[in-house]
Amino acid sequence: MGVATAAGTVPTAVAVPERAATPVSLRPGSGRSTAPDAAVRLDQPARLVETHTSVLVFLGDRVYKTKKPADLGFLDFRTREARRDACHSEVELNRRLAPDVYLGVADVVGPDGELCDHLVVMRRLPADRRLSGLVAAGRDVTGELRTVARLLADFHSRCETSAQIDDAASPAALRRLWEEGMAGVQPYVGTVLDPATIDAIGRLATRYLAGREPLLRQRQRRGLIRDGHGDLLADDIYCLDDGPRILDCLEFDQRLRVGDILADIAFLAMDLERLGRPDLAAFFLERYREYAAESHPRSLEHLYVAYRAFVRCKVACTRHAQGDRSAAAEARTLAALALASLRRGRVRLVLVGGPPESGRSQLATALAEAEGWTLLRAETTATADTATGAADSGPDGATGDDADAGYDELLRKARIAAERGETVVLDAPWALRRDRHRAAALAQATAADLVQLRCAPAAHAQVAAQPASALRPISRASGLGSTRGPTSADPWPEARTLPLARTSEGVLRAARRAAG
Repeated sequence: MGVATAAGTVPTAVAVPERAATPVSLRPGSGRSTAPDAAVRLDQPARLVETHTSVLVFLGDRVYKTKKPADLGFLDFRTREARRDACHSEVELNRRLAPDVYLGVADVVGPDGELCDHLVVMRRLPADRRLSGLVAAGRDVTGELRTVARLLADFHSRCETSAQIDDAASPAALRRLWEEGMAGVQPYVGTVLDPATIDAIGRLATRYLAGREPLLRQRQRRGLIRDGHGDLLADDIYCLDDGPRILDCLEFDQRLRVGDILADIAFLAMDLERLGRPDLAAFFLERYREYAAESHPRSLEHLYVAYRAFVRCKVACTRHAQGDRSAAAEARTLAALALASLRRGRVRLVLVGGPPESGRSQLATALAEAEGWTLLRAETTATADTATGAADSGPDGATGDDADAGYDELLRKARIAAERGETVVLDAPWALRRDRHRAAALAQATAADLVQLRCAPAAHAQVAAQPASALRPISRASGLGSTRGPTSADPWPEARTLPLARTSEGVLRAARRAAG
């Protein structure tokens, strides 16, 4: 067949779907996007690449991409009309980020003059400038990633949004996406994929979404749900001297392309992790946050990285079914990455309790700083009592109603933070069982993991080994701020007791392990 251009017709060799091996030709496509008039240079070696959805022919300085006439469940290209529409959509959508690469759509014409198929015509880019190759070669790509982050921040600010697009990131819509993903991999569970891994992925994703509706609604209100790229992979980013070119936008299903802008960039972060560079993933996410003036909890990053890994896991399973021998191992790697991200993204309520002299507040501060978590301390409404000469001694001096008010406010703030995806460290004595039960109820209501840490001074460390019956309960009056020893507290068998160690680093390591 040949490529019809203003300079003439250049012979090529492309297998045409659904047709016998008869002579065919290409002509500039009619419709929404057409290839410009340009000569094709043949000074580069020819190459053919097959993906699970397309066949690409690299010929000279051009790439010709045809859609496979297949029904893969998530797309259906069995008709020529469906492939034609997909080609035009691909060109239009990808011109948003690579206008000089996507040249247009060419029609494939048979010897009888009838249309056979359609091809996307692209400018061929230098393979040695591919981001994935640069990363694999150990090159310093921080400059390139910084430029990509800036480009994507500007891109997302211009992407289409609407009430219908907003709905793509609603809690219900996200649950449906995860459910569809779980259903999509079920045929491969027990053969390609480990059942326990897939079960844990489904459970953790469902749990996260169950408690984060205020966070997701807030992002909708802020206009952060856009028609983005949908398939950002390091293989499809070329780092050229005049800036990056980002290719291969997901064109066949807008529902899979629209979503939170964080979900869009999480695809590339996931891919960098897959390539063994979590440091570059973190760098890229931080630069994007900076350029987009965007704020979000780290837990949401982890959710979307996990989702993108799971999407690619499903794609790898499809490739395995098509006969790709390496795809099964890739699917397992991606499933493991998804599970690890979901585990990192768990929201926790961490109670750090004990008397003041135990070093409780110092530990709570160190733990929050080390993990990047939110620290909340109990506050009271107690004021100086001029009649008795007693002065407010802060949270650890509260009694009676002041203690109740302090815990009320502490848990109110903790609810807001947890619903917005923040892990919270709660610094208070937690001496009474009733207050700890309230914290446990809050953790359940916000789908957060409850972690309970009890700090004991060195002089009282042996109390941790005593039976619960040996601990004498205290009255409500000593509640939030009792400064009496650990024998004043209600039994707390659920807590991990951390006696004052010789070094604060030792206690912090133990606390981080317990909270992890």
